[in-house]
Amino acid sequence: MKKLLTFIGLALISNSLYSQGSPDYGSGLKLNLNQQGDKYVRFILWDQFWLRNTEMNPGSMVGGEATNNSWNVGNRRLRALAYAQITKRYMILAHFGINNQTFLNGGANGTSGTGGYGNGKKPQMFFHDAWNEYAVLMPGEAGKFSLTLGAGLHYYMGLSRMTMASTLNFLTVDSPIFSWPLIDNSDQFGRQLGFFAKGKYGKLEYRLSLNKPFATDLTPANTTDPARAVAVDNNGNPKFSKAGYFEYQFLDEEANTLPFKVGSYLGTKKVFNVGAGFYHQADGTKTSVNSNIEKHDITLFAVDAFADIPLGDAKNKMAVSAYAGYYNYNFGPNYVRNLGTMNIASPDPNFAGDKAIAGAGNLQPMIGTGNVIYAQAGLLLPSQAEKPKVRIQPFAAYTRKSFEAFDKPSSQFDVGANWFIDGHHAKITTQYSTRPVYTNPTEAPKSKGEFIVQFQIYL
Repeated sequence: MKKLLTFIGLALISNSLYSQGSPDYGSGLKLNLNQQGDKYVRFILWDQFWLRNTEMNPGSMVGGEATNNSWNVGNRRLRALAYAQITKRYMILAHFGINNQTFLNGGANGTSGTGGYGNGKKPQMFFHDAWNEYAVLMPGEAGKFSLTLGAGLHYYMGLSRMTMASTLNFLTVDSPIFSWPLIDNSDQFGRQLGFFAKGKYGKLEYRLSLNKPFATDLTPANTTDPARAVAVDNNGNPKFSKAGYFEYQFLDEEANTLPFKVGSYLGTKKVFNVGAGFYHQADGTKTSVNSNIEKHDITLFAVDAFADIPLGDAKNKMAVSAYAGYYNYNFGPNYVRNLGTMNIASPDPNFAGDKAIAGAGNLQPMIGTGNVIYAQAGLLLPSQAEKPKVRIQPFAAYTRKSFEAFDKPSSQFDVGANWFIDGHHAKITTQYSTRPVYTNPTEAPKSKGEFIVQFQIYL
């Protein structure tokens, strides 16, 4: 009976991960398979829709027309997740959906032009996660120690809290992206195929994984000067990757039923955690010097801290949320990946000025060999109403990147607010962000801006 009650308690805790700030949500879309409620299927559905204005990098075109500014709308995420707990030890999970569909791109492979399968239409759904797991040692069976083993396409990718962030309860409008350092190269939208172990020892939570990265085959540009060699993703027959994250939870303990780390609890928990993680894959990239191919390991480290703490008189329902992390990335010499979320632009071949090194639209040097410092903080403003119509949470974030490929570091910031209608379940987020624009690798970057309004619903 004690074990059963412990399990039911953990199931209820896992539900709270998806109900920050909404007293009416309860256990959500949950189908009990027995009267005790310890056998069930849980469903989670969500949509994040963006309205955005972007200052384009120099030399950009949208739909064949040269422009330096453009409005855009799109589905940032449209997802469904289900997991089933059939016995107290065994769970299976599936998570599928689409990302980044705009009026111009993000459609199914081969969609272009005009018509039923034109630009941006009929995007292909795919699995983000698909794994099963078995609880070898449940809480209470071996003192403070618990252990669960799993296998499949999974999100237990180590490195940092942000690397395993939930997309449902970000503090800012979205992830800073660099915290998914392999995104859609040697992973599938932040996931790899492999095995994982997770559990706790008292207030210490651990996550470890052994994975087979997806194959990459980019061809390195040949150079005669070793100092100018640029590593690219080419792992041939990939060697296994190893990843882990360890986090000490000083105050309230967080649930680890699912891998998704909460971005803001809105004062429903009192949390202060410090963590450290790593990711390593041997021979993950290659360079070419005088036509001689050299392989390089991918070695990534991070340390971070997270706090979400109620403030002042409980009747005011105030809370502060904060995160800070240091990331050290080594992908090989001069490695850089230029990325831009839902980028709708293409290069303008007739542009005569200094073009952005990253490319057109909102591309920026997002990931690279070097160091990244990131910090964010938000304040949930007071409200004494039992069920306020809107709760407001202003926030700000700062990113500093020092990449080997550039002589000068870059700084960028985000500032905005969450407008909660029903906690994270129904919210509008407004955010203004800057990004660095390098036109010369030896000079300090200029800056461009982007304004985003996100409409989010999840059940």
